[in-house]
Amino acid sequence: MSDEAGTETGTETGNGAQGTERRVRVVLVDDHRMFRAGVQAEIGRTDVTGVEVVGEAADVDQAVTVITATRPEVVLLDVHLPGGGGVEVLRRCASLMAATEHPVRFLALSVSDAAEDVIGVIRGGARGYVTKTITGTDLVDSIFRVQEGDAVFSPRLAGFVLDAFASTDAPPVDEDLDRLTQREREVLRLIARGYAYKEIAKQLYISVKTVESHVSAVLRKLQLSNRHELTRWATARRLV
Repeated sequence: MSDEAGTETGTETGNGAQGTERRVRVVLVDDHRMFRAGVQAEIGRTDVTGVEVVGEAADVDQAVTVITATRPEVVLLDVHLPGGGGVEVLRRCASLMAATEHPVRFLALSVSDAAEDVIGVIRGGARGYVTKTITGTDLVDSIFRVQEGDAVFSPRLAGFVLDAFASTDAPPVDEDLDRLTQREREVLRLIARGYAYKEIAKQLYISVKTVESHVSAVLRKLQLSNRHELTRWATARRLV
């Protein structure tokens, strides 16, 4: 089960030394109270994991109210909820996801591994999708990766998303791509594949700061606002 999420190996999020160096505010959205309690007990030890659970909700209306009031960095969102499901929460929180400063990011956490559920919430704006068989350690790591702007999926589910986007009509490569240097294109592809800045730096043998500079240049040249838009742009052109 420890490989359920597509996360980095060797994570240190389970010990206090690493966990106390970073923080993330999280809202839990699930209609099963006992499940929420279990997740809270597993990941909510802030001094150890760095995760602070700032709110909970059991249906769509509650979720929108709590998310709007608390403005967490990450929302753990169940797909099937009373009131319209996770997709409805995403629709009503679209402005929070699109915020220039401190955007709210969503990570679907569901028992369902059906393709239509996965694709539905990703098209709605969620940054990732993991199933409830995930371990606590991997879930914590996934939360932090989503906070940083990465896309995180359970391995089998990633294929659904790639297939869904690949099946769309991709526009031809235009002048935008020609504006990018070779290194910027390399960084673009890795970002679109969900790699973290540290992973890209290691793979390309450059510093994290240099990666950040390349990402900023790519976003500026392509007139995009964030990594999510960049990923969609690259996927539409089948650059991933």
